[in-house]
Amino acid sequence: MPQFTLRLFTDRLQPKAEGALPGCRRVIYVRDGDAIVRAGGQAAGLGANSAWHGRDTVSVTAGAAGATLLRWELVAGGGEAGVLTGAGAGVASSRTLERALDLGDPDGYLVRCDRVDFPPGGIAYTHVHRGPGLRCLLAGGIRVEVNGKAHDVAPGGAWFEAGPDPVLALASKAAPTAFVRVMILPRELKGKSSIRYVRPEDADKPKLQTYRVFVDELIELG
Repeated sequence: MPQFTLRLFTDRLQPKAEGALPGCRRVIYVRDGDAIVRAGGQAAGLGANSAWHGRDTVSVTAGAAGATLLRWELVAGGGEAGVLTGAGAGVASSRTLERALDLGDPDGYLVRCDRVDFPPGGIAYTHVHRGPGLRCLLAGGIRVEVNGKAHDVAPGGAWFEAGPDPVLALASKAAPTAFVRVMILPRELKGKSSIRYVRPEDADKPKLQTYRVFVDELIELG
C-alpha cells in the first residue's frame, strides 16, 4: 500500500517577510496576521482564519503586521525538509507534528481543512472519522481520549487522529475552544460529514460544536 507522510509546520513571518517552498500537496492556514500566497501565476490574499490549498511551488509574503501560518503537507514517503526558506531574516519554520499514512483506496481521496469551535464545556462524544488527520488547537483547551488514554492539549499544540480509533474530546469549561484540522478522506465524502458516533445513546444528544470548511477538494496522489 502506498505510504505518504502528513506533516504540520508552524511558520512565523515578520512584517513584509517573504518565504518560498517547492511544490507539493499543501494547505496553508493563516492563524494570525495576513499574507499573500503566490502559486501557479496567481496570487491570493489571506486574512486571519482563512486557508489556501494547492500543489505548485509557492511563495508567501506577510502583511504589515506579520503572519503566523499553520501549514500541512502531504508528501510521498518522508518527503523533503519542508522548511519555509526566506530571502532574508524574518522567516522561521518549525515542524509541529507528522504521521505516516497508508493511502491505497482505488476510489481516491480528498483533502479537507476545517475549523471546529466549541462553547465552554462542549463535548465531541465518542466518535470515529472516515480518514486520518492532524489537528492544531487555536484557543481554549481540550482533553482528547483515544483508546482509554487521555492527553490535554494547549493552544499551539497538535495531535493526530487515525480515523477508526474511537475518540472522546472534552473542551475547556472555562473558555471557548477552537481547533483547525486537515484530514485525508474518501472522495465519496465531498461535501459530507466524516464523523460517526460510536455509542447509540450519543447519536441524539445535542452537538454544540460548529464547523467551518475552508478546503474540500479532490486530490490525485503521487
